Amino acid sequence: MSSGQRQALGRGLSALIPKTGAAAGIDTVDIDLIVPNPQQPRLKFDADALRELSESIREHGVLQPIIVTQVTSESSAPTAGGGMVEARTTTYQLIAGERRLQASRMAGITRMPVVVREATGAALLEIALVENVQRQDLNPLEEALAFKRLNEDFGQTQEQIAQRVGRSRVAIANTLRLLLLEDDIRASVASGQISAGHARALLGIEESRLRLDAWRRIVADAMTVRQAEEIAKALKSTSGGATPARGATKIVRTNDPHVQAIESDLRTALGVPVSLKKARRGGSITIRFHSDDELEGIIARISGG
Repeated sequence: MSSGQRQALGRGLSALIPKTGAAAGIDTVDIDLIVPNPQQPRLKFDADALRELSESIREHGVLQPIIVTQVTSESSAPTAGGGMVEARTTTYQLIAGERRLQASRMAGITRMPVVVREATGAALLEIALVENVQRQDLNPLEEALAFKRLNEDFGQTQEQIAQRVGRSRVAIANTLRLLLLEDDIRASVASGQISAGHARALLGIEESRLRLDAWRRIVADAMTVRQAEEIAKALKSTSGGATPARGATKIVRTNDPHVQAIESDLRTALGVPVSLKKARRGGSITIRFHSDDELEGIIARISGG
């Protein structure tokens, strides 16, 4: 955890007003009285990791208490004499520690160590987010969705979010941009099939069809982020998204959909700009590269090496 994230976690926890008395420290409560956090930013939990944590808890117990807020609800019930009696029910809403809570239930734990805090809706999300971020528990899409909620539902600016989670404003903005990707690519990021670096490279391709083509090639060839960036650069330079470098050969695009489709397939396959020109008889294919390494990569792809 970075110093910025430690400071952010400290600011977030201090924003919660501790209860007085015994509840201000560590307490134990019936695990069945603990209810989920509706602001939980984490959407996916690794089943194998949960089982491992459960085994550890079964053997050693819960070493770190979870953070909860006390929720009291009142209701009325009829008595045998025809009157009404007021009933008060106390539960504990989870703020942070979802994995520990799930693993403890799997381990058969009946009482859970907790730290009780008072928290608003915004604080519930903020602390859950910061704790998961500093533990590196969230995937990039989960982070993006949590940042979006802090911004849209709770009115926090990107600068404020950055301060609270110990990131730069640019990092927050780049994470939020992942939500602009197509559903298939977002699912690929969420599952860990591609990284946030791959996704950011794909964001450089403006045309959705070309972006999806590039993504499929990246997944099929298990490309590195550097290779993904090269593909994005190549596709961007031939789709009107960038100005050709001085001295570069100008590519004249044809309106023939068949030719355009072939060019697109070749660009995706080779990861570099490709131009197809058809004449009355035959024609030519121009493949552009910018370095010896890029040339070797093109030759390897063509030759199947």
